[in-house]
Amino acid sequence: MRKLFTQSFAMLLLCPLAAMAQTEKIDAGMMQRIRDEGLQHSHVMDIAFHLTDASGPRLTNSPGFFRAANYAKETLASWGLSDAKLDPWGEFGKGWEIEKSYVAITAPYYKTLTAYPKAWCKGTGGLQKAEVIVVALKDSTSLDAYRGHLKDKIIVMDNSYVYKQSFKADASRYTDEELAKMADALPPGPPDTAAARRRREQFQRGGGAGGGAQRAAALLKEMATAEGAFGMLSSTIRMHDGTLYVQGGGGYKGTDPENFLDIVVGVEDYNTILRLAKGGTTVKMDVDVKTKFYNKDLQGYNVIADFPGTDPALKDEVVMIGAHLDSWHSGTGATDNAAGCTVMMEAIRILKTLGIQPRRTIRIGLWSGEEEGILGSRGYVKKTFADPANMQLLPEHSKLAGYFNIDNGTGKVRGIYLQGNEACRSIFTQWLAPFNDLGAKTVTISTTGGTDHLSFDAVGLPGFQFIQEPMEYDTRTHHSNMDVYDHLSEDDLKQIATIVAGFVYDAAQRDTKLPRKPLPEPRPAGGRGF
Repeated sequence: MRKLFTQSFAMLLLCPLAAMAQTEKIDAGMMQRIRDEGLQHSHVMDIAFHLTDASGPRLTNSPGFFRAANYAKETLASWGLSDAKLDPWGEFGKGWEIEKSYVAITAPYYKTLTAYPKAWCKGTGGLQKAEVIVVALKDSTSLDAYRGHLKDKIIVMDNSYVYKQSFKADASRYTDEELAKMADALPPGPPDTAAARRRREQFQRGGGAGGGAQRAAALLKEMATAEGAFGMLSSTIRMHDGTLYVQGGGGYKGTDPENFLDIVVGVEDYNTILRLAKGGTTVKMDVDVKTKFYNKDLQGYNVIADFPGTDPALKDEVVMIGAHLDSWHSGTGATDNAAGCTVMMEAIRILKTLGIQPRRTIRIGLWSGEEEGILGSRGYVKKTFADPANMQLLPEHSKLAGYFNIDNGTGKVRGIYLQGNEACRSIFTQWLAPFNDLGAKTVTISTTGGTDHLSFDAVGLPGFQFIQEPMEYDTRTHHSNMDVYDHLSEDDLKQIATIVAGFVYDAAQRDTKLPRKPLPEPRPAGGRGF
């Protein structure tokens, strides 16, 4: 191991890129100590166990979220971090959890179904015996055919999902060719803010793709509620073979009503029920769903803790690492994103165990509300650094050295996205050198989205997401009932935590903060892509 590390680092120092760029001060002895602690004495699976199996699903503001948040806060404090806290970032809305979910076909034969109500849906008020009604919904005018026929029914939309055999493995890793293509990517062009604004306005008017159908579906739920239907079934072809893709069922703000019960079942079960009912067979079901709402405290909370800096000239500057703690509710959010929280906590543990004295303060943020629109990190950035809507900078904006994020599953790090910040290429290439033999070499100018580094990038702060192996994230675990502890890869998590610890150490000890891109123009609040 030590030989490979020494060779890879030496090769980097001889390469033309390093010769042209400023040489980073990398403590080879410390990098080796970080490797030894992270790879040989890891705590990742114990941390992951407490965040998943022991805490349960972590929907924002649910009891499971707070079990995990308090575990993280107390654990970080026990390691010697200061000011470990649940930090309010603004109003989120209601918490919610499932207390019971029993769904079965009772005619023409009995079959128990794997089923999960969507988040923030109401229950059935006890065991209900219902008959299935198929609704073919093209637009709002097609609702008239079903008016007066929905009482005591379970609604199944006439959406036939064509199942196709898959001849590809669920899990995959990047090939050398794929990584080379990333490394050779061209700089991203300027964002088309006008087009983004038009798309956002169109979506807000409900005029986007499928807008008419979306409005009709909302009207159907209103009519079903008024007439006394028990609920509806949903599915998606994205997941199959017993895997269910489950998210939210509607509004969760404090003033939002409880949403009409929408139950996700597997695509195979959905198609069975639909074929039977459309073929003229009466399909009956038992449905007993009990859900609970939590609305005493509508605030959203992040977990924040500091590893204080020691250099009088730099200790007020901050290096941040983070990941989102919240999850959806059909699994325990192992790969999305207990994995990210686990490795960020483990990176802190590694550095504390080694007794380092960071020049800058190292801060960890475990975010809430990511699944609903990157809300927790956006709220934190807005109150701490700047509001992207007006770009009026707060004093702390000048003090952030950089932010690093993990949120793409359990797969090991293969490199890092520059997010269009070319000035960091040589820096990160050199920081990765001690870990090249672990498979982490690729630095790409490309941007990536959909997670919490965007909150920092949106206000001109250097925020980065690492490149991770795909594994089975998109094919099996993402927002599904299979997102559980057993789908974590221990060796990959060890590698991630080790590399993150190295990056954090380098950023904390560096003489200057990471280079920044030009400040963006103020922009109205948008969606996940800002």
